[in-house]
Amino acid sequence: MFETVLFPIDRSRQAAETAATALKLAQQHASKLVVLSVVEPGQDDPTAVAELLEQARSRFQEQGVSCEVIEREGKPAFVICDVADEINADVIVMGTRGLTLEADEAPSTASRVIQLAPCPVLVVP
Repeated sequence: MFETVLFPIDRSRQAAETAATALKLAQQHASKLVVLSVVEPGQDDPTAVAELLEQARSRFQEQGVSCEVIEREGKPAFVICDVADEINADVIVMGTRGLTLEADEAPSTASRVIQLAPCPVLVVP
C-alpha cells in the first residue's frame, strides 16, 4: 500500500518520537523510506543537520530498514511537499509541535504540509 514513505526530520523531540512510527510503517509495508531534512537558510547548522541525517540512517538500518537521505534548503513545508512529489511518496509521516489551523495565527509546518501535500499525511502528535 505504501511503497514510498517520506519522513521529514529535524532536531525536535517530536521528530525523534515520530521516527518510531515511520519505522513501523516502513517495516509493515516493506516500504522505501526517505528521510528528509530541510535546512532553512541562516537558521540551521549544516554540520548538525548532516549528523542528524547520519544518525537517522544508522538507526533505521539497525532495525533492518534501508533508507535514502535527502538534504534540501528552503521553507520546510514547501520543500517537504516538493520532495514528496519528486519521489512519488505514498505518505508523509511527520510530527507536530501543535497543529495551528486558525486563520489569524501563523500556520505550523505540519498544517501547511497537510494543505499542500500531493499525498496523504500522517501527523503524529
